[in-house]
Amino acid sequence: MNCIRKILSGTASLALVGGLSFGLAPAALAQEATFVIASSAVGAPSYYPIKATMLNVSNYLIYDRLIEQDEKQQFHPHLAESWESSPDGMNWVFKLRQGVKFHDGEPFNAQTIVDWLALYQGTDNQFMIDAIDKIEVVDEHTVKLLMKQPDPNLLFNFSSVFMSVVSPKAVKELGDEYGITAAVGTGPYKLESFAVGQETVLTRNDDYTWGSKLSQNQGPAKIQTLTMREIPEQSTAFLELKTGGIDLLYDVPTDFLPQIKATASLETLSLPGLVVMYMPINTSVEPFTDVRVREATALAVNQKEILDNIYNGVGAEAHNFLISSLAEADVDPKYNVSYDPAKANALLDEAGWTLGSDGVRQKDGKPLSVTLWTQGDTEFKRVSEAVQAQLKAIGMNAEITVYDSSTIRDLYKKNQHQLAVRSYDWANADILDWFFSGNRLGYPNISMWNDPKSEELNKKAMTESRTWEERVANFKTYHEHLLSQWLFAPIYQPVQNISYNKDRLRVPAEIRGPGLRGQTILDMEVVE
Repeated sequence: MNCIRKILSGTASLALVGGLSFGLAPAALAQEATFVIASSAVGAPSYYPIKATMLNVSNYLIYDRLIEQDEKQQFHPHLAESWESSPDGMNWVFKLRQGVKFHDGEPFNAQTIVDWLALYQGTDNQFMIDAIDKIEVVDEHTVKLLMKQPDPNLLFNFSSVFMSVVSPKAVKELGDEYGITAAVGTGPYKLESFAVGQETVLTRNDDYTWGSKLSQNQGPAKIQTLTMREIPEQSTAFLELKTGGIDLLYDVPTDFLPQIKATASLETLSLPGLVVMYMPINTSVEPFTDVRVREATALAVNQKEILDNIYNGVGAEAHNFLISSLAEADVDPKYNVSYDPAKANALLDEAGWTLGSDGVRQKDGKPLSVTLWTQGDTEFKRVSEAVQAQLKAIGMNAEITVYDSSTIRDLYKKNQHQLAVRSYDWANADILDWFFSGNRLGYPNISMWNDPKSEELNKKAMTESRTWEERVANFKTYHEHLLSQWLFAPIYQPVQNISYNKDRLRVPAEIRGPGLRGQTILDMEVVE
């Protein structure tokens, strides 16, 4: 996949603040809201999805996609009105929606698709279009894709935020400044300003009339102006929600749920989670070049203890790398990673690490001391502290270092890490390619894993699957191999807890998507 995926390195938390211009006639009341992006989405450097490895929810508003997914991860038309595949999967015909324009007035048509897809060449996200051999313009609003090989994941790719449709003309004109000084899509909001790591201001696209059928409102949006502030600390964002400074907060930490339930003005929605929290292990540095040490490290993590004590039992334990709703997560049980301190200790004994009088293991006069990196928000720090104590119980001394989410990504690329606590947000097995492909060492392949057999299995899953069923089987085999190499310790699968001030924000009763995204935000409004 690609990122992080993201959405990727983790999940993005959002909050909305509603404001009304009092004294105006009802028809002139301005609807303004502020989304506060917290935690792992802080520091996204650009709104250019084609080159991105990390994106936030603004991309769902600036841009549209050919296809959208609903809450059951089924596909629905958007900029593509319909599509048809040949029986052998070697060509696809897409009928495009008419009357759509980019924010700069340029028309969206078949030539757009040709120019847009060409922009992926040479980027980290090129793999999403690699199966396409040629693109034929059939007429102004019809394109035909001729394939190098079948790609059963094509529709998912076209629904991905990383395949949001950008204006090829704007990209060409702005060059490296695209996504920073301007970002031009066909979406319900226009980018007015962007200060990296601080604030993004979006204004309503008043010409928007082509919302997907997943929205009751086909556009324009009901909220006029959205200001996206970046607040890295979850507790700070929650305090603003509780005190009335903001209207909606994404991914509310479970610790705060009792306080929210006790506040009459607040409402909470719980959606199925798309996130896995895990601890990558850097296989290229000592002592983790020894698979026995990696296995012992993973087996030291007590998933149930973390679920019960940090998350109050809300969510689920993670025992492999994929969200449990994916078929590729249903591996042979022998590959699942579960807490087993007795085996962890035995493996370290076997590897020559003997327990010292201070409770820390040693080998050749060196202590078993490692670094454990984490991000600065409360949730990640608490989980890291729990993992630190669990590693201490098997004689491993882990020293925690805290970084902000943008700095930590740059440091991974320098290969100075050993262990880390991270999360990703993605609903497709191609996340395995993203985090473990030998082509992406450093970041996002934080485990620094580069193994011929893994590369072979990855290639088979990514490019040699002819049907969806074959793709699932191939990814399951690839997943099992990665698990057998002990490249990470799975930790936790959260649900999506979304809380909002029901006295100030009207949220649709039904969330039509894998999360609270553009199709639902189109239907939101500030209560007058």
